[in-house]
Amino acid sequence: MDIKLIVVGNVKERYYQNKIDEFLKQIQKKCPVRFICIKDESIPKNASDAAMQKVKDTEGIKIFEHICNSDYVVALCIDGKKTDNETIRRQREDAQNKGKTSVTYIIGGSLGLSEAVIRRADEKMSFSNMTFPHQLMRVMLLEVLAQTM
Repeated sequence: MDIKLIVVGNVKERYYQNKIDEFLKQIQKKCPVRFICIKDESIPKNASDAAMQKVKDTEGIKIFEHICNSDYVVALCIDGKKTDNETIRRQREDAQNKGKTSVTYIIGGSLGLSEAVIRRADEKMSFSNMTFPHQLMRVMLLEVLAQTM
């Protein structure tokens, strides 16, 4: 079972990138993993709701370019189901039982994910009711994936 991470935006902090690289190496020893980083859209200053929605929709279109029908998609959303390590393990089993070839985790940009991407997800998942920086969320997800291999 492959793992794919689709994330919006670049990591600016070197310490986050170092941890991401470390966890990717650990995971790759046990299963193939693809890390896909999509360029985030510029958010206009004082953006209207419509402008913010357009940013999310444009990022969503870019995300869809990397999702296959054979992917079991997990969207990370604050209103998703709270998770634990056993849930992460179960996602791989569920995906395999459904004939999927990979589990694809999606972390949106600073405005979140488009409704279309959320609808496509097989599961919505949350680590907490708190909002974390997107760069830190990548580190947290990868650490949990490395622990559950």
